[in-house]
Amino acid sequence: MYLPDFDYHVPETVEQACGLLAELGPDAVVLAGGTDVLHKMKQGKLAPRAVVSLKRLGELREIRYEPGRGVVIGALATQNEIYGSPVLQERYLSVSQAAHQMASNQIRNQGTVGGNIVNAVPSADLPPILITLGAEIRLVGPDGQRQMPLEDFFVEPASSVIRPAEILTEIVIPDQATTGSTYIKLGLRRSGALAVAGAAVAVTVDGGVVRDARIALSSAAPVVLRARRAEDRLRGSRADDAVLAEAGALAAQESRPRDSIRGSAEYRRNLVGVLTRRALKKAIEQGHC
Repeated sequence: MYLPDFDYHVPETVEQACGLLAELGPDAVVLAGGTDVLHKMKQGKLAPRAVVSLKRLGELREIRYEPGRGVVIGALATQNEIYGSPVLQERYLSVSQAAHQMASNQIRNQGTVGGNIVNAVPSADLPPILITLGAEIRLVGPDGQRQMPLEDFFVEPASSVIRPAEILTEIVIPDQATTGSTYIKLGLRRSGALAVAGAAVAVTVDGGVVRDARIALSSAAPVVLRARRAEDRLRGSRADDAVLAEAGALAAQESRPRDSIRGSAEYRRNLVGVLTRRALKKAIEQGHC
C-alpha cells in the first residue's frame, strides 16, 4: 500500500505547529509517532492535504519530576520511553507497566503517549491508569493554553474536546498519597493485543483500611469509565475478599460494553468484574509492603 500525496511540514516550535494547523485547516493532520495516522493513510481511510510533523519538538519527549507539581510526561514520549523511564519506575511503576502491555516492541518504539490519548479509543491502555492517578493534560492552540483533568478529555469513541489547531503537549501526574496502583487487561493474544477489557486501580491504604480508591475501565464503555459506585463501596472498608468481590460486581454493573469481534458484551461485563477484583487485590497488597 502506498501513501497518498501530501504537503509535509516540520515546525520548529509548538507555536509554529499550532499556527500551521490553523492556517491549513481541517485537511491537515498532526504526525507524532505515526503508528495510527500512517496506517490509516495507507488503508485509504485518511487522505490529508498536509501533514504537520512534531518530530523536531524534542522538549515534548521529556519525562521528569517537578517538585510541587508532579511527574511531567511530554506528549511525544514513546511507549517504550515510558516503560524505561527511571522517574516513572520509581514513582508510578504502574504507568510503565501499562505502557509495556501495549502492542509490539516495534510499535512501542514509535507510538507516543499523546497519540494514545488523542485517538480517544476506549481500548487504549494508558488513559485508564493515568486517570486513576489524577492526571491532567495541557493543550496548546492559537488562542493560548488550557489544562484539564484527563478524565474530562474524552467525549465518545474517536472524539474528544480537543479544538482545531490544538496540540496536546504534556501529561502531569500530581503528587499524591496513593499507596498502590496497577493496570490489568485481557487480550486475545499473549502480547500486543487490544484489551477485551481492562481495569486500572489506584488506592490509598492506611492501617488496613482503604481511605481512597479510584477505578477506571477500558473497553467497558464508549469512553474510559470511572467505576464510582465500586469506589464508594471501598472507601472506609477493610478490603477483605468479600468487599473486593462486591466492588468487582459493582464495576461490572456500571460497565457498558458492546458486542464486538473480541467478545460479547456479556463476556466483557463479567470480565470487568474479575479484572477489577484482581487489580484491587494487587494494588492493596502494594500498600501493605
